[in-house]
Amino acid sequence: MAVSDRLGITAQGLETLQRKNKRSDLEQLGRLIRDYQVREIVIGLPLRMSGLEGIQAEKMQAFAADLRKRFGLPVHLWDERLTSAEANRLLRETDLSIEKRGKAVDRMAAVLILQGFMERRGVGG
Repeated sequence: MAVSDRLGITAQGLETLQRKNKRSDLEQLGRLIRDYQVREIVIGLPLRMSGLEGIQAEKMQAFAADLRKRFGLPVHLWDERLTSAEANRLLRETDLSIEKRGKAVDRMAAVLILQGFMERRGVGG
């Protein structure tokens, strides 16, 4: 997960949400939304390399609809193809151990998704 700074210029990574069950997951998200005063949500959309949607993308569409209904916020879906690969590439350039890099990939991918969304929208770019 990631959040933007108050000006909406940069994205900062947060701890990865450790999923338990839908109710608990939504409660954790609700706390983060309140704590960080979230006004919009961006979710990675796992498209196939061809750009077409598959089963995972359909699941994320349904999840986005659940979030809109539950929190009453705009929810945007953002193409996440290659973000994990890019996160791995960036993290390989650091001095982090392989174990620490593995734990940081999801956070870095979330930062890349949010940063890409903000830059495309003309915020922070």
